[in-house]
Amino acid sequence: MAGVTDRPFRMLCKRMGAGYAVSEMVASNPRLWGTDRTRRRMDHAGEVAPIAVQIAGADPALMADAARYNVDRGAQIIDINMGCPAKKVCNAAAGSALLSNERLVAEIVAAVVRAVDVPVTLKIRTGASPGERNAVTIARIAEDAGVAALAVHGRTRACLFAGPVEFATVRAVKRAARIPVFANGDITTPERARDVLAYTGADALMIGRGAHGRPWLFREITHFLATGARLPAPTVDEAQRAIVEHLGDHYAFYGAELGVRIARRHLHRYTEQLTGAAEFRTAINAAESTDAQYAAVARFFEGLAGEGERLRYGDDGAEEASFVDNFRGAAQRSPRQTWFREALAA
Repeated sequence: MAGVTDRPFRMLCKRMGAGYAVSEMVASNPRLWGTDRTRRRMDHAGEVAPIAVQIAGADPALMADAARYNVDRGAQIIDINMGCPAKKVCNAAAGSALLSNERLVAEIVAAVVRAVDVPVTLKIRTGASPGERNAVTIARIAEDAGVAALAVHGRTRACLFAGPVEFATVRAVKRAARIPVFANGDITTPERARDVLAYTGADALMIGRGAHGRPWLFREITHFLATGARLPAPTVDEAQRAIVEHLGDHYAFYGAELGVRIARRHLHRYTEQLTGAAEFRTAINAAESTDAQYAAVARFFEGLAGEGERLRYGDDGAEEASFVDNFRGAAQRSPRQTWFREALAA
């Protein structure tokens, strides 16, 4: 989610019901801390607590220094990334590449936990490849080192983001671990959230790509888990107002020129599966100013308003039946944890 989960997007997700949001990856290499990109990633001004900063690297001492550096600048939770499968990260022996070196995993998590007096969490995948799944072992290493919680993306490094999610492995990690476990991977609907929690027994869900373009997913899931009923889709007017508010925060954060370029990826995702998305993408790609982007958004939603009061996605209900069938009759989910809020209050 690098390039997506910046401060404006995190704040939007929290307004939409997310209880917890983690920053983009911050490199542990101190030579990069002075760059504009990294300074923005460390900017938490006005952000709702808890403030969680994710760090990435392969050197235990540098990771410990990065943890201290970010805590000194407002981080209330440090998250260690051992889940990113991107080539440029794995080529530096960081991210999910670390899963192949359990000794180094142990050294890194121990060093970071010792370095700071805030909770330390860990994000992993199920292993390096389908033939090298070691998530349960990594979970035990993390737990023994004092990691406070573990998020598991249910695919291996080799699988990237393709193929079915290995929720059976997530369930095995949860059964083996004494710390809270977050289930992650293709959680895109309230029904899927319910069934993943039921099947895995996970304490919480971590949602990434599913919320990009549909940040209201958080409130939809919360409502569904509490009541068993689906919230209606946002109204066209409500969605437009949320997007315009996001754009305003986004332009203020990045400045007009850079903000316009980066906003395109968000605007593309907001409009996927909506009528007129292809034409809107063309208009947004051609827009070179904030005013032009605002005008394109206004025209797009004016067209949607003529079709009905609420957003109507072309993929509504897709894939859901087969997924629900796979997890029908699963055990009741365990209660969601509030470990991070309790830790901050201590």
